[in-house]
Amino acid sequence: MNLTDQEANLVFSIMRDLSGDFDHNEVRQRVGKTLLELLNADYFASYVWDEDQKKFVSCVQLNMNNDNLKVYEDYYQFHDPITPTLQRRKNATPVSEVMSHDRLVRTEFFNDFLKKDGLCFGLNYFAYNRGENIGDVRIWRGSQKEDFTDRDAKIVDAIGPSFVNALIRAQNADEFAPSLRFSQLKEDFRFTTRQAEIADLLVLGLMDEEICEKLCISKPTLRTHITAIFRKSGLNRRTQLAQCLAEKNHHL
Repeated sequence: MNLTDQEANLVFSIMRDLSGDFDHNEVRQRVGKTLLELLNADYFASYVWDEDQKKFVSCVQLNMNNDNLKVYEDYYQFHDPITPTLQRRKNATPVSEVMSHDRLVRTEFFNDFLKKDGLCFGLNYFAYNRGENIGDVRIWRGSQKEDFTDRDAKIVDAIGPSFVNALIRAQNADEFAPSLRFSQLKEDFRFTTRQAEIADLLVLGLMDEEICEKLCISKPTLRTHITAIFRKSGLNRRTQLAQCLAEKNHHL
């Protein structure tokens, strides 16, 4: 497949992230950010299938409304006309390949869930390890753009094996050596629950706008919390927060 220089650089960026030492959520978050740029897409969500509960859990999202996603998790994932079919596929697939767009836009799923956030054209990829669905990639474009192509799907498929391996490593690390988070150490730093939550999101690399949207807070409120986080921790840069956690994990 021929890639432009920009596409090649973004693919290499994804591969670097997939070779890094990140937890399961951060792997999906980082890949999602770069995939949106690589595929000229607008929205990203990723879930993990829980076989015992028969439902998708552990959401990671970009540019989507958390309240709307909560409605999906509580209702629409059980009334979803496309995802079960896409989930059974072992390769990246445009949504229009399993249901024509004309049919999709007439469904409750589209009008009462997808359309509310502006989602129009989708492409999904489901990662499997020994038959277990360990994470997925759901990428969407708005109505002002065109549908995904076979070429888009092939790009995601090319990244797929490395994505699977990264999720397996992260899953194993979570099981055998859980990483500390500021939410577990908030008493050590005298963080409030909200400050610990924000510190953990900063470590994940979320931008201020993403944190504000995720936590439903204003930018001035976020800045006040970040100032308190740095004051209480004695640190002054976001990268130092991650280093601080790494050092504490090293001494476990």
